[in-house]
Amino acid sequence: MDVIEVRKLDAYLSKLFGNPNIRVVPKKGDVAEVFVGEDDLGELIVDDEDGDRSFNFRMVIQVSNDPSFQPVPALNAYLRAKFENDNIRVVTRPKKTDSLEAYIGEEFLGVLFLENEKGRRSYIFEMPILDVD
Repeated sequence: MDVIEVRKLDAYLSKLFGNPNIRVVPKKGDVAEVFVGEDDLGELIVDDEDGDRSFNFRMVIQVSNDPSFQPVPALNAYLRAKFENDNIRVVTRPKKTDSLEAYIGEEFLGVLFLENEKGRRSYIFEMPILDVD
């Protein structure tokens, strides 16, 4: 990831989330971290397998193992707080029970996949970024 890509990703994510505090910090190779202020949100990875250069943002969200846990309101609140944007909304998927979708207004952001590993539940938020121009 070069400096120009990092700047474009910074600008894209800041505009998308309406938050000027979002920043992309490159790491080794084709990986970068995404922050809001000092809060590390997740990882951006370059995907250029199919010849088109795109990016995938991945964020791990630990959730309660309590059977009464309600994912939609909890994840709504979590994502709104993390990205500092009250317009984010999480909704169920019509034919899937293992994942949810995230939007800002009517704009699709990505999918939250439920993961159960070693007795711990989490949601993995994956957001594709196809074009940052």
